[in-house]
Amino acid sequence: MRYLLLCAAILLPESLAFPAQLPLTSWSKLDFENLKTYLDKFFPIFTKTPSLSLEERIKEMQRFFHLNVTGNLTAETEEIMKKARCGLPDITGYKALAENSRWGKTRLTYRIVNYTPDLTPKEVDNAIRRAFMVWSDVTPLQFERVFFGYADIVIGFAYLAHGDGYPFDGRGNVLAHAFGPGDGIGGDAHFDEAERWSKTDKEVNLFLVAAHEFGHSLGLSHSDDPRALMYPIYSYVDPSTFRLSEDDKQRIQNLYGKRSTSS
Repeated sequence: MRYLLLCAAILLPESLAFPAQLPLTSWSKLDFENLKTYLDKFFPIFTKTPSLSLEERIKEMQRFFHLNVTGNLTAETEEIMKKARCGLPDITGYKALAENSRWGKTRLTYRIVNYTPDLTPKEVDNAIRRAFMVWSDVTPLQFERVFFGYADIVIGFAYLAHGDGYPFDGRGNVLAHAFGPGDGIGGDAHFDEAERWSKTDKEVNLFLVAAHEFGHSLGLSHSDDPRALMYPIYSYVDPSTFRLSEDDKQRIQNLYGKRSTSS
């Protein structure tokens, strides 16, 4: 029977066999609301492009993720929308982050204001320290931990609304967010406590997400290169073998220069 079904699917005309997309008019109200929420959050309309239609915005998203550009809600587009990811938009113009923003100094301080119960404090400290090293290993940047008072980058775990105007959404989808260099909350990185944080491949790896968010803290926007750390979609890589991609390295060095090789 399985063989017969497979043959039938193969012999069906392309237009009849498992349609890959839904025309705009056939979307359900839930489909439409979910898509619009996703686009508003990650592909928002800025003043320079106020007249973009929904179809054009979908195409913008599909181009960014290197999907088949149809302007419709395809299966692969829906699949991307379901993936765990960073909470920052995928296009430039976001007020919390601009690719040309950078710190005017190379020695930065950070402070961890609270911990997740998913890991021991020592495990969190270690993940955060190693996440900063991802960037200091390829630039002149240095990161110093402070335990009280002012810090350039404040790090914390929080549920839902947590005072910065960008509430988390509960478990799944948005994992964390960070703000670009600047005063106030500039540089700060927040992690969704609704997630299950891990130091391995179980649930969400804190080191990988932290390294991504600290890229934002330093001034980087998202990359459309799936191999890049700054790609917005979360995927697990063994931390012990993790290497920064050339795309990430070039972009951070454009902001801060290369690390000196002199001893």
